[in-house]
Amino acid sequence: MRRLNLIAALLLAAAASACAPNPIIARDPIPAPGPTDVYACDSKPLPVNAFISDCKPVPASPQVILRARG
Repeated sequence: MRRLNLIAALLLAAAASACAPNPIIARDPIPAPGPTDVYACDSKPLPVNAFISDCKPVPASPQVILRARG
């Protein structure tokens, strides 16, 4: 009888864990900047190892391509 109760409890626990909801996937609400985006950031320290960051977009300098013949 004891073995039957143990098996029933294990089956019930396995069934409950199999019906778990979809896993939670953390996503950043703000998408990462692209490779062509340029930002200037200023960080200020706060007490207890905290920082405040202020980032502003700045115009990107044109890409320079150097070619040499030799």
